[in-house]
Amino acid sequence: MEATTLLIAIMAGVLVFFLSPVYGVIVYVAALAWYPSYLSVPVGTIDFTLRRIVILAIFAKLFLQTDLPSRFKFIWLDKLIIIYFAAQLLAGATTTESLAAFLENRGGAVFDMVLPYFAVRMIIRNKQQYLALLKGVLIIAAPLAIIGFYQCLTGNNPVGFLRKYHAWKDASRYVPIPRYGFFRADVTFPMSIMFGLFFAMFGPVCAGIIRNAKEHKTLYWIGLGLMGVGIFSSMSSGPMLAALLAILFIVVYRWRKYWKPIAIIIIIMCASVETISNRHFYDVLGGFTPNPGTAWYRSKLIDVALFEGGMSGHWLTGYGPFTDPGWGPRIDGRAHTDTVNHYLLILHSYGLVGLVPFLAMCTIAIRRLVDAYKASTLDSDKWMIWCLSAGLFGLAGAFVSVSLFGQPTTIFYMVLGLCGVMPMIISRPDSLRGIKMVVNSAA
Repeated sequence: MEATTLLIAIMAGVLVFFLSPVYGVIVYVAALAWYPSYLSVPVGTIDFTLRRIVILAIFAKLFLQTDLPSRFKFIWLDKLIIIYFAAQLLAGATTTESLAAFLENRGGAVFDMVLPYFAVRMIIRNKQQYLALLKGVLIIAAPLAIIGFYQCLTGNNPVGFLRKYHAWKDASRYVPIPRYGFFRADVTFPMSIMFGLFFAMFGPVCAGIIRNAKEHKTLYWIGLGLMGVGIFSSMSSGPMLAALLAILFIVVYRWRKYWKPIAIIIIIMCASVETISNRHFYDVLGGFTPNPGTAWYRSKLIDVALFEGGMSGHWLTGYGPFTDPGWGPRIDGRAHTDTVNHYLLILHSYGLVGLVPFLAMCTIAIRRLVDAYKASTLDSDKWMIWCLSAGLFGLAGAFVSVSLFGQPTTIFYMVLGLCGVMPMIISRPDSLRGIKMVVNSAA
């Protein structure tokens, strides 16, 4: 499959050079979603997946055929992306026995995280490009959701036979995983949770099209409905939690002027549970998740890691990304630790050296959305910003239930890139005033 992967990558790269940059990003999303991430072309010690080759083609186009790199201006979010990865290198260098393996791992992460982020930041420069990207995502997601639903009903993955060509492990036989009378769909993704997260992350963001579309609204609603089908097909509580939180956030849009009382009520309720109950608030909230049975492990994971000495002696730089922190036996007796919490995954891998810049990075992304919302003058723009915020909010909440790897990791950094560009692409009072002055002078 290496020759086939390389051939498809060449075709996708040529397509990128013939299309405008924003459609090159859409080609990249298609490569990410439609082609298995476990098929690669080895170059030295680094495995080049299809999306890694396509992102190189995008940057080659940017530097060879456009002036976008020269027009790029750094913002704090860009700097924090770089600081976060520098912090990982610093922490990992002190905890990893094989420095070469660690640097190879982080080198691959640059292709999957840093480059997609900066591609979005450079390319998306106006509202039309932003909406074009979202429409492209809906088109890409639709057939993927349909195939996922077929796998969910039948247990048959039409591309499951490709697993025998897995680049990193022996997965020669596809075995369907049942749940609640259905099967957990994964299609081209490494596992069902990551498959569901693709739709849960992009779905709320794509809802921003609705109030900006002048025609074909029915088709967009169908596309969003298929996003829901994709989430269901994964039969995974993490993506369902992310979607539920995002939907609740979007529903609040109608009453958004009351956001402060709503936030205060939620804080008071959580504080009351901590004071009155003998359980933590996150443990109680786990009972309301789509799968309360697995919520117990997740809440106990937090207890062991943060309050029962799990990070003792490792708070600064963590245990290292390749080291099991040994929490599994203390939780439910399992031999390994399943760190199904993205915040704890960063903490146990890189300690506070990694977690603090990660949280700062997310905070600045939220700040960009707040600035864009305050500067916007059109309801359609406010809705678009709100939907992007909903996607980030749902994912931030789901991070206590899942940890990212594979394609969703790339999507997360692309979403951060969209947060970074949002203040630049919305309508502002000054720009509207300038338009009115031109019209008046012409009259």
